[in-house]
Formats: sequence, structure tokens, C-alpha cells
Amino acid sequence: MTAPRKPRLRVETRLALVRRARRINRELAALYPDAHCELDFTSPLELLVATILSAQCTDRRVNAVTPALFTRYRTAEDYAAADREELERLIQSTGFFRAKANNIMKLGHDLCERHEGEVPGTLEALVKLPGVGRKTANVVLGNAFDVPGITVDTHFGRLARRFGWTTETDPVKVEHEIGALIPRKDWTILSHRLIWHGRRICHARRPACGACPLARLCPSFGEGPTDAATAGKLVKEGPFS
Repeated sequence: MTAPRKPRLRVETRLALVRRARRINRELAALYPDAHCELDFTSPLELLVATILSAQCTDRRVNAVTPALFTRYRTAEDYAAADREELERLIQSTGFFRAKANNIMKLGHDLCERHEGEVPGTLEALVKLPGVGRKTANVVLGNAFDVPGITVDTHFGRLARRFGWTTETDPVKVEHEIGALIPRKDWTILSHRLIWHGRRICHARRPACGACPLARLCPSFGEGPTDAATAGKLVKEGPFS
């Protein structure tokens, strides 16, 4: 199998960039038709807590911890009144457990005091909660409330730059630039597709360029092995949760 030819460097017009970005989005949709949030949850509160726990931790580890956690703490009131030592013990394996426990307990208190115990469904309200940044807020909005949002994690930012969609490193600037390229209705699912592709093929250190179905559309083709056999060994199969 002949490796795809690396695109020649050229000045790309804005229209060409938009068309290429949307073509990549369509091909990612075909490549990952089942892309979804890999954190397990049944309510906005569960997703919010799981996303806080996922900081510096794998989704797999979080999903191993949350069944017992969600059985013990079912409401914001439960988290607000939690025994700190018990909560820390339940989430210890996710790392930074003391800070996470502190944020989760404060989160429960704030939800009770300011939102009648319910998770708010707006970005403005979510980012004011303890332990909740813009990335976490967009995860919750997109997956628990069906409000389109772009989740710029390390995978998303890396792929967005490799695809030439942005040169920014600041997550908020990346979010805004990609939001101008992709229709709003696709923002949430695009986030999942890029995260899945980043975990499976477009790795940080050695992207599997020679095995990537998007190679002909990617200006960064060649950052990893271009030989199909070598690159194929780098491909990781999901799921990761």
C-alpha cells in the first residue's frame, strides 16, 4: 500500500479551510459512527461529578469509581453533607482526591444554595460552580442538556492544530476558532470524534499517519510513520472506557 502523499504547503483561503474542516468532520462521522462521551452517567449531576473526577485521570478509572460513588451520593444535598474521609476514600484512585473531594462538597453546597439542588443548564452558571471550568461546562451542556458545546481537551487541541484549523493554544481561543468553522449543531459530536481519533490514531508522540484515513486532508501528514505497516501497529482499538 502506497502512503498518501503529503499535501503541498500552500496558502489556504478561508473558504477552502471551511470546506476542508467540514470534509474532515464528515469523514470522522463515517469513521466513528458511535462516538460518544465515554464517562458513564444517568443524570446531569452524575456527569458533572464524573467530569470533575476525570481531571488528570482516565475515563476508565473514573467509570470504575463512580458506581459506588453514585450509589452512596444521589443528590447535591448528599454531596454537601458528605463525610470528607469517606468521600476521599471512594475517589482516591482518581488522583488529587483531596482537592476533588473539596470541590465536590462545595459543588453540592452551591447547587443547594443557588440552584435548588439542580445542575444549571447554562455555561454562565456552570463556570461559577466550584471545580467547573469551561471544558467541564461544555461536556455537561453537550451531553446532559443537548446544548451544543466544543470540549477542548488535550486531544481536541492537538488535532485542531494538526489539521491546520487553528494555531492557538489557549482553549477558549481554539473553541471560538473551531466554532466558526463547524456548524453549531455538530459541536458536541465533533468533540467526541476528535477525542476518539486522538486516542486511537492521532497520538501525541507518534501519530499513525500511514494508517490514518484522513491523511490526504491533513497538512501535518508525516509527523508520524507514513509506512502503512509501521503505522498500523500504532493504532489503538477502543473503547477506552
